Amino acid sequence: MTRQRHTGHGVRGLVHKRRPAAGSPPGTLALPAKPGGTFIRVMRYDPAGAEEFDARSDDLASIIQPGKVAWIDVQGLGDESLLRRLAGVFSIHPLALADIVNIGQRPKSEDYDGRLFVVVRMVRMPAPDTPDWEQVSLWAGPGFVVTFQEKPGDCLDPLRGRIRTDGSRIRSSDAGYLATMVVDAIVDAYFPALESFGEHLDTIERRLIERPDADLLTTIFHTKRELMGFRRAIWPQRETLTRLLRDGHPLITPATTPYLRDVYDHAVHLADVTETYRELAQSYIDVYLSSVAHRTNETMRVLTVLATIFIPLTFVAGVFGMNFDTSHPLNMPELGWRFGYLAFWVFCVVLAGSMLYVARRAGWIGGGKKNP
Repeated sequence: MTRQRHTGHGVRGLVHKRRPAAGSPPGTLALPAKPGGTFIRVMRYDPAGAEEFDARSDDLASIIQPGKVAWIDVQGLGDESLLRRLAGVFSIHPLALADIVNIGQRPKSEDYDGRLFVVVRMVRMPAPDTPDWEQVSLWAGPGFVVTFQEKPGDCLDPLRGRIRTDGSRIRSSDAGYLATMVVDAIVDAYFPALESFGEHLDTIERRLIERPDADLLTTIFHTKRELMGFRRAIWPQRETLTRLLRDGHPLITPATTPYLRDVYDHAVHLADVTETYRELAQSYIDVYLSSVAHRTNETMRVLTVLATIFIPLTFVAGVFGMNFDTSHPLNMPELGWRFGYLAFWVFCVVLAGSMLYVARRAGWIGGGKKNP
């Protein structure tokens, strides 16, 4: 059964930006039209243990503690006063705060006086071949990482589980390693999403071989559009990681660099897979159009053969249908012959059969021998 869904994400979700009015000062926030709640979940840990709790605005100043790393996960971007309070406590630059709130930013990384600011695109698959895109912003400094999400729900639960595990590497590492692992978890979430598209492309290929139809073309175009969304997300994230590896950052220590390089390798792999799938989708469109043209040619060939057969039959029937005077020297003796009508049909059948045989031998119809 053909699925024809239209989502509010895809390509438009990657280029559409919630922006302030033209001419607004730099750092102006464009809040959602329907502001929702903003929730803060904190995980604070050290090699000895980890703790989790929900934080309020009054608790922010006491979150960071010496010798511990705090992950402040902010879900929802509708509470301006709380966001500005967070910006004050963690020294978030006004331009970075604007990029956090004004969603639709291109993935990037920037250094603000030793603070690391990263914007990435997170993808989830609530339904097959229907990705759900979301911007995730990350602000990191010594001893803390703050992540900002548009709405609750993400792909970071495996990372949270690792923090809860006693003796995990992340518990004995710094904030730069945590920031790297957050980006790694978001990048790795692309693999199952693309695998889903790979299975979907296999289904399209089977339908394309068996019986292509107009609905299939719609499905192919939809898939190609969604894959374009993956490309617009993955390639800038690859460039972001390249820049981090090339320029470095105080939070990215030599011990963390190999893990960041591993994230980059994953991004390169994803870019290659995305390009392969996009080329497959385009080739399916070409195959579909070729198959439609082939079926049209087959139909026209059959009609041409039928017309060719009936042209001489029409001629013969026209000649026998002419009215001759039997007393005239140029009469038609068959008109007075008892078996003349039967002879006419025998001749027509033999003629039509001979032409069909020739057409089949030439490979114009059926499975006869093709001409070289």
